[in-house]
Amino acid sequence: MKSPEEMRQIAKNNFLSGHNCSQAVVSAFFDELGEEVFGMNKETAQRMAAPFGGGMSRLREVCGSVSGMFMVAGLLYGYGENDPKSAKGEHYARIQELAKTYAARNGTIICRDLLGLPPKTASFQPESPKPEERTEQYYKKRPCADLAGEAAAILTQMIIDDPPAKGKF
Repeated sequence: MKSPEEMRQIAKNNFLSGHNCSQAVVSAFFDELGEEVFGMNKETAQRMAAPFGGGMSRLREVCGSVSGMFMVAGLLYGYGENDPKSAKGEHYARIQELAKTYAARNGTIICRDLLGLPPKTASFQPESPKPEERTEQYYKKRPCADLAGEAAAILTQMIIDDPPAKGKF
């Protein structure tokens, strides 16, 4: 496994090359862990992560970087129908720990708050689904590359500190 700093840079570069925040994290781990661990090819993994960019398709809810981190954690540490009932609570505790660490470093896991956007109103009025053009100005006002890197570094440290069970990694 690469170091947290190496994974941070890979995820950041993925975002800067055009991936959304969720895809940037998922792709970084796909490149490190491969098709065997993911159980799908890279194109499918990117498609799976696609709707989570922009805080779930520009709804500005949970940050896509966090969602990507959770997806990979689910692959590595998740539970299935044949696991003991305790596995669900154990997995949720792990995911909550990832969220807690991310929020401690960034103030929140909510996209709109990370971007400094106005609070959500009571009525459901999403932004335009059309993504902004990736220009120099876009990158100046968006911390998303750094946030994707942060999510990748946090999960990498968890993997190093507490490796997944044999057969998952």
